[in-house]
Amino acid sequence: MRLLRIEADGIFLFSGKIVIDFNAEQRVYPDNAAMLYNPFGSTYTNNVLSFVGVNASGKTTSLKLISFVMSLLNAEAINNIPTKVVLERSNRVNLRVYFYDEKKGVCLLKTIIGVTKEDGAPDRYVILEEKLYIRRATSVTSKANLFVFGDENIYKTRDISEEQFMFLKDDVSIVIALGKTGNVFFRDLTEWTDFNVLNSFGNFPIELIQFLDPSIEYIRFNPNETELIVKFKKDDMPISMRGIQNISHYLSSGTIKGLNVFMHAWMVLIKGGYFIIDEIENHFNKEIVATLIRFFMDKRVNQNGATLIYSTHYVELLDELDRNDGIYVIRNNGGITIQKLHHILTRNDIKKSDAFQSGMLEGTTPSYAASMRLKKVLSTGTIVEDNE
Repeated sequence: MRLLRIEADGIFLFSGKIVIDFNAEQRVYPDNAAMLYNPFGSTYTNNVLSFVGVNASGKTTSLKLISFVMSLLNAEAINNIPTKVVLERSNRVNLRVYFYDEKKGVCLLKTIIGVTKEDGAPDRYVILEEKLYIRRATSVTSKANLFVFGDENIYKTRDISEEQFMFLKDDVSIVIALGKTGNVFFRDLTEWTDFNVLNSFGNFPIELIQFLDPSIEYIRFNPNETELIVKFKKDDMPISMRGIQNISHYLSSGTIKGLNVFMHAWMVLIKGGYFIIDEIENHFNKEIVATLIRFFMDKRVNQNGATLIYSTHYVELLDELDRNDGIYVIRNNGGITIQKLHHILTRNDIKKSDAFQSGMLEGTTPSYAASMRLKKVLSTGTIVEDNE
């Protein structure tokens, strides 16, 4: 299953309707085609989506919305989806999710989500209305009609029939009618942004270990004994540990995160799925992050059209991307807004990082007035304590 576009309206945290488009809007040239995947016809999707903005702009929330939609398409019960937190304080959410299913064609899932409230109980979300539309991929003749559906394309409607009442929960999407073959394969690390614990994947490839830390000879994991063995080149004997939480005493934060991130990325690259990672630069230097991004833009590595979706504060990373239609600018001024850089920056002769750092793009750098107020407070040399 290949995501093409997400439209959401009624989410409290966002300002009005938001659109996240996986589809390539700019013209496809031979020199940037490696950044794209061609699921069918003349339709291309970006292999890398970047979400950029200042602190507290809504980058993490935007990634969680994407993750929530993917879980919804996998027919997971809404109330069991961890990223349902994006729905908090929302009474009626309208979702329109466009995607491509290899067996069925181009699809549109229209879902309206409501909330039931009971005293002393957490909010419970239910699907109020839902329709699934399907068109044959051959009926898509241009970008202009890719997202055009009519009543004749309705494949399934949520109703109160006995059949649906018996077998379909009120918080599970009718997309389940497509079967398990259409599921979205994705890995979401947004919940691990502030935690850096080594996950065991078996023995890590020596090439990955030495890319991250050349001083290590090998790392091995014994699942039967929950034992981790680390061998440094300078030491005669390996170090054996019970409990992988102790690894932080011997490996740097960057190495630990790198092992986790690159192993997840490898799985996604194999499956042709989606990899969601928040604050991709945490614990990494710029070149390691750039290497990861390049892997998703290299057809020799990314043979199945896997997609990397990440947020970052490193605007210099944007210079790795030749296209602007995979970069989203996130702002929060009384509500989160999402806008493609392609719609803001029309000139191609300006480095993307310069456009962000210079303040040319409004709301992408901390305000000068706020920094001056902070400077004034810090220069007083006095901390005012609240004794109340």
